[in-house]
Amino acid sequence: MIFDLELIKRVYETYQQKVNHIRHEIGRPLTLTEKILYTHLPQGEVLKDYQRGVDYVNFAPDRVAMQDATAQMALLQLMNSGRDRVAVPSTVHCDHLIQAYKNAYDDLIIAQSHNQEVYQFLRDVSNKYGIGFWKPDAGIIHQVVLENYAFPGGMMIGTDSHTPNAGGLSMIAIGVGGADAVDVMAGMPWELKMPRLIGVKLTGKLSGWASPKDVILKLAGLLTVKGGTNSIIEYFGEGTSSLSATGKATICNMGAEVGATTSIFPYDHKSAQYLAATGRQAIVDLASQLHDCFNADPQVLNNPSQFYDQVIDINLSELEPHVNGPFTPDLAYPISQLAQAVKAHNYPNNMEVGLIGSCTNSSYEDMSRAASVIDSAMKLGLSVQAKLIINPGSEQVKFTAQRDGILTTFEQAGAVIMANACGPCIGQWRRDEVDDEHLNSIVTSFNRNFAKRNDGNPNTYSFVCSPEMVAALSIAGSLTFNPLTDTLTNSQGEQVKLPEPTGDELPKHGFAVEDARYIAPMKDGRNVTVNIAPNSERLQQLAPFSPWDGQDIVEQPLLIKAVGKCTTDHISMAGKWLTYRGHLDNIANNMLIGAVNAFNEKTNAVLDRQTQQYVEVPTLARQYKAQGLGSVVVAEENYGEGSSREHAAMEPRFLNVKAIVVKSFARIHETNLKKQGMLALTFVNKEDYDKVLEDDNISILGLTEFTPNQHLTLVLHHQDGNVEAFPVAHTYNEAQIAWFKAGSALNKLKSEFNQS
Repeated sequence: MIFDLELIKRVYETYQQKVNHIRHEIGRPLTLTEKILYTHLPQGEVLKDYQRGVDYVNFAPDRVAMQDATAQMALLQLMNSGRDRVAVPSTVHCDHLIQAYKNAYDDLIIAQSHNQEVYQFLRDVSNKYGIGFWKPDAGIIHQVVLENYAFPGGMMIGTDSHTPNAGGLSMIAIGVGGADAVDVMAGMPWELKMPRLIGVKLTGKLSGWASPKDVILKLAGLLTVKGGTNSIIEYFGEGTSSLSATGKATICNMGAEVGATTSIFPYDHKSAQYLAATGRQAIVDLASQLHDCFNADPQVLNNPSQFYDQVIDINLSELEPHVNGPFTPDLAYPISQLAQAVKAHNYPNNMEVGLIGSCTNSSYEDMSRAASVIDSAMKLGLSVQAKLIINPGSEQVKFTAQRDGILTTFEQAGAVIMANACGPCIGQWRRDEVDDEHLNSIVTSFNRNFAKRNDGNPNTYSFVCSPEMVAALSIAGSLTFNPLTDTLTNSQGEQVKLPEPTGDELPKHGFAVEDARYIAPMKDGRNVTVNIAPNSERLQQLAPFSPWDGQDIVEQPLLIKAVGKCTTDHISMAGKWLTYRGHLDNIANNMLIGAVNAFNEKTNAVLDRQTQQYVEVPTLARQYKAQGLGSVVVAEENYGEGSSREHAAMEPRFLNVKAIVVKSFARIHETNLKKQGMLALTFVNKEDYDKVLEDDNISILGLTEFTPNQHLTLVLHHQDGNVEAFPVAHTYNEAQIAWFKAGSALNKLKSEFNQS
């Protein structure tokens, strides 16, 4: 089935004329990114050469995608928006709530029973508001989107940070919070600061053990986890046409790990092949007529430094396989240097588990190449030394891979095939063998490897690489093994060398699936009743946040001063907490429990001034709230790095945290805070972070004159009577200040609906 074909026809109908007009009005050649962004300006938006990294611009995305964990809060907000049907095509994908434990069959039965209340809620709301619903085990949201919804030149937003996966098919796809999704589903413009552009020129061609994953692993090492913040990464050069569409999607997907707004590849014959193979020849017929619209202008390609804010060159022919980690996705090691790093840093060399799958690497090509490594090893008399876990990306990939013997190869080597879901990648992994929290290493084809992310064990050293490299290291059971140069001892005592991986980009006999597990919404869902039990532990009706009281924040206690990395996993953990993603009160009990307190270097232990004892962070926040007090959170660089989960913004808002003051923010999280009516502030002088003491009270002055580009003043009231004041910066524009004053963007949206 071809989704959105009529919408795509409408988008394409005037695309060429729009691009020509944009080029004329701006007066210069255009990058691919600019063509797509500017063609998606809403009616009435001024067409001009917006200043990158400065100007806020409204856009009109073509569609919205939501995964089940984030969809709960997004749909609870949609129910409060005043709409009775979504304004753009939207979908819900049930991929996050399935725990990986035994196998696909048993785990799915448990998930359907355990999550029945949530699945029914998501399905009812989808029917009521006209949203497509992908059932549990249909697949991971981004793989399903790539197979069914992504189209060249389109623009979508998704409530997951790896939404940029669709950039592999030349689509601008951006991860957002649920409140942003509500805006678009409600027919409102969606606001984004005009991104800077990082151009990555690819030359040469991959060979041997190198894979598309190694492109982004290398780039992560170059840019670091915040080097792409407020930027779109646009790939160009002759090397792009040698990569498969799913390989390009892998690269775009993991661009989230460098903080990029999104990433995108040009449209080419590989894009057309994948669209045709997934039953979308009609889109190929349309898109091929607009080939120039879905590529950067020739002048840009000839002089990239004139049109991109930064240009990076990567020669695919020279690219070495990489393994990144542990604990951060930008710690990049070429495989030739990994053994030395393992020894130098005393990483656990014994590799206990290899995991293949995730939204980043679970395509047919990924499965095919990884299986070829396993098959070669078995023929050489080798066995897999590490436990091997496989998560196919979609039911279509799984069904086809099963038909073609790929999954059988894995199973013969002792691998466990899990559900078509995120599983261990997002902490939904019940790993009994680490109950003792012993030091161990795992290698995954995932995208993130923050501490405790996969199995909850702080002593699990998680490394990220390609599926074929996961397979090779699993066979060796050792991090210091380099399949490019090293041999292994087989069952006959012989020294053997693994051959290079092989595989098919697309199945030779085409994709097949018996039941894709999609449910179309009712044509008219106005009579659908959405029930939420008043005593539910999983779901809770949202009460609007209170509007700003018109006063400055005066002498509110410090809640926590976090030190080091503070990702959304630290602020609002996943794993077992996914159970409460639709219940704000319950999930608020995980607020900042993973953040490290700067004053005692412990997690979930902050000073209760009344008792002088250390208590859990949510406990102290609730105590302050009960006393009618707010509180303030202070942290360091790239605060909110990682997932798009807006719970990390809603929980502090719910527990009456008044402001988050940091050295710098990750893009999505800063926007999420603004949407929920929170103050997101940064130190003008980063050294002022050091002035904050454990028992300080904090004032934030200047809110009565809150205006764009005007610093506020933060005052520290020390317990010895001394007072220190210094400026703090913000990036709020007029519309965002209006959200703050209304109490949230949703409050503002609802008031506008009521007025109309």
